Amino acid sequence: MNERPLRTTVVGSYPLPGWLEHASSHLDDFGSDDLAELVDDAVLVAIHDQVEAGLDVITDGEQTRLDFNLSFYGYLEGIDRESAASRRLGPPAHDQRGRHAIVGELAAPRGLGVVEEWERLRRLAPAGPVLKASVPGPYTLSGRLVPNDSYPDRNAVADALQPIVTAELEALAASGCQEITVDEPSMSCYAHRVDTSHLVDLFNRTIAPVRGRVRLSTHLCFGNYRGRAVGPRQYAPMFPAFLELGVEEIHVEMASRELAESEIVGTIAERLDVAVGIVDVKSYWIEPPEEIARRVRHFLRFAPAERLSFAPDCGLSQTARWAARQKLANLVHGVVIVREEVGV
Repeated sequence: MNERPLRTTVVGSYPLPGWLEHASSHLDDFGSDDLAELVDDAVLVAIHDQVEAGLDVITDGEQTRLDFNLSFYGYLEGIDRESAASRRLGPPAHDQRGRHAIVGELAAPRGLGVVEEWERLRRLAPAGPVLKASVPGPYTLSGRLVPNDSYPDRNAVADALQPIVTAELEALAASGCQEITVDEPSMSCYAHRVDTSHLVDLFNRTIAPVRGRVRLSTHLCFGNYRGRAVGPRQYAPMFPAFLELGVEEIHVEMASRELAESEIVGTIAERLDVAVGIVDVKSYWIEPPEEIARRVRHFLRFAPAERLSFAPDCGLSQTARWAARQKLANLVHGVVIVREEVGV
């Protein structure tokens, strides 16, 4: 159970400042020291906004996960680094994102870069908040790779990526990271049409070496590319199978779904902690603290305070910074209202 009842947390990502997006398109103008300063400044922005909001758990905002050599696929060997989208024009959707051809054995001899992110966060963050790292799971990572004769389907690709992700988790644990989200939204997006037992087995094999050494969570949502879902937004197909995930906490998306399937929070809380998404990252309505407090009280009907954390539905990378900043502040304010009411 949570050391702090009704703790406030985030999934991982935070919006990139506009100047960082601009700079990422002009990297040739920077020297190595300039780039190091740029990255530190971006992470400091994300830390500042989260700390100012009063969150109990913060991340680095995933500020270094840009579409250049710091992207995850940039760390992989055995793929064609060039990727071409099948559709480039028209309304935004997932088919406008490129996919990489597999051209050799999949490997990541330099890791995936998350340890470097974690060490930067630890160096820059103030004392007080819990620091959390986020690592994409192998099933989610497999979605942007095209199967071939050696890796004939998505399951085979994910199985090949599993030891790479596991090695990153082990390196994070060895570096002193105590809380990790293994981010697997693709599992929830496709649970309605794939073998959930295979997904659970893949996940548990991935985390096995660090289970019990760090606090583990996973994020189950329905997609948020350009603020759009990609799977049927129902948790029923995942449970009870996903109760066997070897984590301490499961994060579920509730706000954008009008708190549908609230009872699943009680089901999860019988075994695990639950991080409940009560802030809608797909909406520019800024939930007032009183509405946040109402939602917190609602979920206290299903689970005890010691089992509950509260967070946005998903990462905030697709939400404008002005809105993300206020949504986080109101999240904390609303939770504090209820903490005072129930005396925790």
